[in-house]
Amino acid sequence: MIEFRQVSKCYDPNKPNAVDSLSLTIESAQIFGFLGPNGAGKSTTIKMLVGMLFPDSGSIFVEGKEVGKDSLAIKRIIGYVGDEPLFYEKMTGLRHLNFIADMYELSQENRKERIGELSAMFEMDHALDDEISSYSHGMKQKLGIMAALMHESRLLILDEPMVGLDPKAAFLLKKTMRAHADKGNTVFFSTHGMEVAQDVCDRIGIIGKGSLLFEGTVQELSEKRGKGNLEQLFLELTEEVPL
Repeated sequence: MIEFRQVSKCYDPNKPNAVDSLSLTIESAQIFGFLGPNGAGKSTTIKMLVGMLFPDSGSIFVEGKEVGKDSLAIKRIIGYVGDEPLFYEKMTGLRHLNFIADMYELSQENRKERIGELSAMFEMDHALDDEISSYSHGMKQKLGIMAALMHESRLLILDEPMVGLDPKAAFLLKKTMRAHADKGNTVFFSTHGMEVAQDVCDRIGIIGKGSLLFEGTVQELSEKRGKGNLEQLFLELTEEVPL
């Protein structure tokens, strides 16, 4: 379970908070989609969740442990893909995956099996011996996703994971997310793809100008706002004052 308790973050005291008094609870064993326009606070929220940024006020808890106080324990159960894939570019893809496996103390047998499965799934087996500097953006995105999936984390956190993926890889990722949640794990991801959110999410949260505008199912949003698909409802909601 993830819990945000009145979390705020400000980058410039002369501007509104990037995230403003965010309170949100996400239960385990589900896919939660975090939606919002550019600059709404999605990436800031995710960076605070994984411990890359610290809130100015409020607290974040993952499975009862507080981010910032039990960070190492939380990081052990997280798989994370940031909004921009960053690597040691002179490493090969294989060396990077082994580096991640070392951090999570995967056995040689387990890592070999996982690397084989994931590289075949995302059609990266032919490129693992190449330096990451030679990869396209889409290949780097696939590598980042593979690294996040290596240790079969209880909490998978993905910031705009579909960006740069070809249609087949995006389809496989959606299937993988569903399977991961169906095993009792939690998937928290941000997206601009309304179709993706509508297809795969059990629940969604919509953020605008740092404030949570809605949390619930797509059906609940539709009932609250009137009929329409998620894209129409999203555009209507983010153009108005918070509910």
